[in-house]
Order: sequence, then structure tokens, then C-alpha cells
Amino acid sequence: MTDQAPATESDTPDIPEVPGKPTSASRTTLSHIMTHNDTNLLGTVHGGVIMKLVDDAAGAVAGRHSGGPAVTASMDEMVFLEPVRVGDLVHVKAQVNWTGRTSMEVGVRVLAERWNESTPPTQVGSAYLVFAAVDADGKPRRVPPVLPETEKDRRRYQEAQIRRTHRLARRRAIVELREKRAAEGLDD
Repeated sequence: MTDQAPATESDTPDIPEVPGKPTSASRTTLSHIMTHNDTNLLGTVHGGVIMKLVDDAAGAVAGRHSGGPAVTASMDEMVFLEPVRVGDLVHVKAQVNWTGRTSMEVGVRVLAERWNESTPPTQVGSAYLVFAAVDADGKPRRVPPVLPETEKDRRRYQEAQIRRTHRLARRRAIVELREKRAAEGLDD
């Protein structure tokens, strides 16, 4: 596992160092009963409703971990595994998987169970979101390093580093392609 490299004074001169926080310090669950107001044209719960719950839970976790406002920077790999129905009690479980200097990845699992049955919940979705911590002026601010506590937390931390590497490589490749097309006079 690669640990988060501490920033040097020259890396972030205006952003003070902050102590780390364990994964469990900001982990949370948001639960909501789905109603007819949440349905799409097929009669199941609209994916956008689930995505809003995912963003809400992840935002709460990001704010808790960073100790203040955090904004959604991206949502990766939102996967819908099973449909959610009216009457399902949906549980959205979120935790910080990885932190950089001013950003953090939050992993989210979405579970559903019938509101009136005592059967175990089924995983119906998952997502990874990146949040940036901001100050009152909207400027980036330092986030505490996340301190993984369990083997599962350490695995999630390592997987988050892989996703970050892929996000950055994809962004670089797109910028390079656009620059190349512009140089060839193919600017769109």
C-alpha cells in the first residue's frame, strides 16, 4: 500500500497541515422509504432519485471528514445492480476511501429491503464520488488524511488510488487529443 505523501511547505503554502482521521469517524448511513413520487415511467424508482441519495450521503461523509464544506467534483462508476421498487427501504452507506491534499474519494453502497419484511437487504447499487473541500470563499482547503482501520478499509484505499490514477490518465489523454486536433486545425 502506498501511503499518502505529506505535502511540503512549497507544495501548498497557504493550506495548513491537519491531523488524520480514522475511516469510522465519518462513515454514515442514510435511509429512505421509496414512494410513488420516486418512480420512473417503468414503475421502478428513478435512477436519478438513487443518485441524489448517493450524493447526499457522500456529501455528508465528505463534510464530516473534512470538517466543513465539500463539493462534488465527480461521480465515477455509478452502477445499478437491481431495480428499486416503491415500498423499498433504501440504505445508502458511505465512507471516505482515500484522501489527497484537498480532495477525497467517497465510496457508496446502496442496499434495499422491503419496508414490511424482515429479510436481509440486497445490494442494488454502488458508486465512487470525488469531493473537494472548500473554504468560505470556495478556495480549496486541506483535508485530514484518512486512516484505514481494517483490511477492507486498506483494500478500498488501494483501489481508490487506482481509480485516481485512471481518472488523471484519462483527463491527460483527452487534453492531449484536443491539443493535437487543435494543432491540426480540427478544433470543434
